[in-house]
Amino acid sequence: MELLLDTLTARHPAAKAQASPALKALSLTVAHGEQVAVIGPSGAGKTTLLHVAAAALPPTEGRVSLAGVSPWSLGARELRRLRGRLFLAPQVPPLPPRQRVVTAVLAARLPALSLWRSLRSLAYPDDIDGAWRALQRFDLGDKLFERVDRLSGGERQRVGLARALLSPAGLWLIDEPLSALDPTRSAQAIATLVQEARARQVTLLATLHQVDVALANFPRIIGLRDGALFFDLPAGQVSREKLAELYRQHEAELLGPAPAHDEPLTPQPVPVVMHCR
Repeated sequence: MELLLDTLTARHPAAKAQASPALKALSLTVAHGEQVAVIGPSGAGKTTLLHVAAAALPPTEGRVSLAGVSPWSLGARELRRLRGRLFLAPQVPPLPPRQRVVTAVLAARLPALSLWRSLRSLAYPDDIDGAWRALQRFDLGDKLFERVDRLSGGERQRVGLARALLSPAGLWLIDEPLSALDPTRSAQAIATLVQEARARQVTLLATLHQVDVALANFPRIIGLRDGALFFDLPAGQVSREKLAELYRQHEAELLGPAPAHDEPLTPQPVPVVMHCR
């Protein structure tokens, strides 16, 4: 799915009406099947960019186009259908705490299901094998039937990412997916998302605090600062000088957040119950 922003201005989702725009006259095109990382200091507008791209936040000025369609020109039913083709993973995934992991992951398929199948899937998950395979890509296969509120913060974040692999969406919008993950888990998670997006020709737009991870995994890097496009370059052309200027007065953020401490990587056995129907 292609994403086009044309001289777009928008406010942060939680900002008051009189607040300064989080994005200012931003023009940007992400082609179908591209994998793009967005970096920049806190307050640069990264989260607002994803909410606009997800058709969750209307711009105050300018135009947004998804697969050639302006979402805010659609009726309510058509807008819901378009949103069903998008997958937004916030930094803190909205997972019901008492829900089982298998149900939380399979919920990513709800936009493609009928109302009856959607309701039935909440009580009787209909693709346990598929859920296990998605979780296993993030080393979470043994958590298949665990309750969400019994997971660590890093495990919950990885469950949120595993949902992308089952989503019918053509555009994945991933917001700071590594904040609760240690370096090993971070490398595993980003590599999985990029590889799967590339294999499926899904468009991937991810915001990252970890600049080194962005440069190592994404062919294209967008730098935002103060709501404006600072640079848009192939990863190999993002120099130390450009990064230093992008993070000027935010040098500590350029070094990345302190490593999180999630549980160590361990082989996960295939649960026998996964084959039950």
